[in-house]
Amino acid sequence: MDFTEVPISEESKGKKKKNKKTKTKTMSEERDIQDGDVDTKDGVKMESEPAFPPTFSVSEIKNKQRRHLMFMKFKQEKRKQKMMLKKKKKKERVALGDKAPPKEVPKTIENQRVYDETTVDPDDEEVKFDEETDEFAAYFNGLTNPKVLITTSDRPRGRTVRFCEQLAKVIPNAHVYYRRGLALKRIIPQCIARNFTYLMVINEDRKVPNGLVLCHLPDGPTAHFKVSSVRLRKEIKRHGKDPTEHHPEVILNNFSTRLGHSIGRLFAALFPQDPQFVGRQVATFHNQRDFIFFRFHRYIFKNEKKVGIQELGPRFTLKLRSLQKGTFDSKFGEYEWVLKRHEMDSCRRKFQL
Repeated sequence: MDFTEVPISEESKGKKKKNKKTKTKTMSEERDIQDGDVDTKDGVKMESEPAFPPTFSVSEIKNKQRRHLMFMKFKQEKRKQKMMLKKKKKKERVALGDKAPPKEVPKTIENQRVYDETTVDPDDEEVKFDEETDEFAAYFNGLTNPKVLITTSDRPRGRTVRFCEQLAKVIPNAHVYYRRGLALKRIIPQCIARNFTYLMVINEDRKVPNGLVLCHLPDGPTAHFKVSSVRLRKEIKRHGKDPTEHHPEVILNNFSTRLGHSIGRLFAALFPQDPQFVGRQVATFHNQRDFIFFRFHRYIFKNEKKVGIQELGPRFTLKLRSLQKGTFDSKFGEYEWVLKRHEMDSCRRKFQL
């Protein structure tokens, strides 16, 4: 077959080049839109288009570095939009003055909490009767003074021993004794004979404190807690000097149900009822989402409005596992309440304490 050569004019060459230029322009414009750049026309800034189309997902990008970069830009964009909206609302509130609408309350797990039927009403006659006849009535009537024995599991390690020693400085009239292989059933009668009102046992696992058994004597109840996030005094940044021997004040927060009320009374009976305000020391048990946070502070009044606080330590977090009637009895004890994780923790907005 014969092939004939067709001459290409210069005009067609120029058209191809122009087509290439237009293609590269459209590609660069698409990249600019994806990166979220702002276009300008005649020196006037136009509003930036959204960096991602509504159906686009960052997870579709296969390149890890590019995906991370796009995600960070997307987060930065959302943050900017949020700040702009916040500033706009603030300006509107200033402009309206007294006629401004009330601020919106943010939704949290706490204020969306599922109502519990056992929530304590302070004026309830049944609650008052229970308080007058429960195991802590003698303490709250001023008939007994707290005396605490602190011990550990067998063969404790150094961190657990130091934790017990620091707890003994926080709780007045507390004594640390080493276990020496004795069973708790044998320790409890000896504690009652020596007029102890509490037995506190710190358990450990892999050299770290992980459990606390708190037994009120002589009639109970006994509570078992999981211990986590333990920080000793030296591990806390800018901690204060060692606590003094003054009786601290006690703060109990958010123990609102019947179960929480009894746990709060259990903690309150650890400390004497006459706080010595000269020492300016406060022990706080703060319940939030069924986690009990313990903090120990010293405070000072700077002026009529400002107060400075300094943490003394130790600090730790408790999670209630069970509450048992009477003193400790692992075999035949009657349990008032036991944590069943899969049943009770199914709803995030329902709390037990």
